[in-house]
Amino acid sequence: MSITHVVALGGSLLRPEEAAARSMWMGQLRQLMVHLEGNGRRIGLVVGGGHPAREAIELVKDSVSDLARLDRIGIAATRLNATLIQQMLLEIGCDVSPSIPETIEDARSMLEQHHIVVMGGTVPGHTTDTVAVKLAAVAHARHCIIATNVSHVYTKDPRKHDDAEALTEITLQELSDIVGGNVRMKPGSSAVVGPVAVQVAIDSGVNLAVLDGRDIRRLDDALEGNLFEGTIIRA
Repeated sequence: MSITHVVALGGSLLRPEEAAARSMWMGQLRQLMVHLEGNGRRIGLVVGGGHPAREAIELVKDSVSDLARLDRIGIAATRLNATLIQQMLLEIGCDVSPSIPETIEDARSMLEQHHIVVMGGTVPGHTTDTVAVKLAAVAHARHCIIATNVSHVYTKDPRKHDDAEALTEITLQELSDIVGGNVRMKPGSSAVVGPVAVQVAIDSGVNLAVLDGRDIRRLDDALEGNLFEGTIIRA
């Protein structure tokens, strides 16, 4: 029976400021997917919206007050980013689902038919972290990896607090205490792991791993079950 992995790729990973860094990261991701597929793994990639989502929501927020409508704008951005990854992998002959699933059940079904499935958001109120955790649960993945642009879960926001400490291993309940419980995030906002996603992980018993996805080696180590630089979050 093949091993299934689920990875939430933060949208910011797709668009570093330097064009050279962007090209290098895409190439390294491509190589990693080829390696995993070659070893018979199945991979669900759930891609975030990043800057395009935030920019689009900022553009219309004075004209659109309904949170669900704003969320749908963000979801559209995530699906665009997912399409970028999907087409890149199809171009080199990977066994990727030819369509972007719009539901968890569709993604689960596609993972039974293809080695790689790439998707974005699903419904308003659910971040792509939440989607990834839900997919990991129904696909019986080993864990759900949250690859973002920060290296660890911290005790506090390191951008605001100089005394924030990086954590290497915590429980899901401890993570819930850090991110603020089961609270819906505002459209376009971000957190190391969304609060709703953490609650879904608690309810479904899915272990998480948080790491800096800008370094593909860390993602590779986590996927292979090796020690990696980041945070392990256990149920």
